[in-house]
Amino acid sequence: MKMSDIPFGMTDWSDIEPTLHPGETGHAIWRTRSFGDIRVRMVEYTPGYFADHWCSKGHILLVLEGELLTELDDGRVFTLKAGQSYQVADGAEPHRSKTIQGAKLFIVD
Repeated sequence: MKMSDIPFGMTDWSDIEPTLHPGETGHAIWRTRSFGDIRVRMVEYTPGYFADHWCSKGHILLVLEGELLTELDDGRVFTLKAGQSYQVADGAEPHRSKTIQGAKLFIVD
């Protein structure tokens, strides 16, 4: 990821209009900012959220609250708690998210 032509700025995430993204179960609430090709999101998964698709997009993801289960298409499952993160490249291991209790995430992709 190359970051260029982004002047210093601040984001008050409560001012960003949320968008609703249904999962197979539950839903995700995204607050999104874009800076050229870079997307930055504050995402909340409702309790019981399960993604409705496999994702091949690269991300850097930090769990702020709750617990996130990330499944890779090879069957591995990783549990991330608040303060833990993962990173994956574009086109690398397809993955999908699930949460039992809900989670709040900060994602850059």
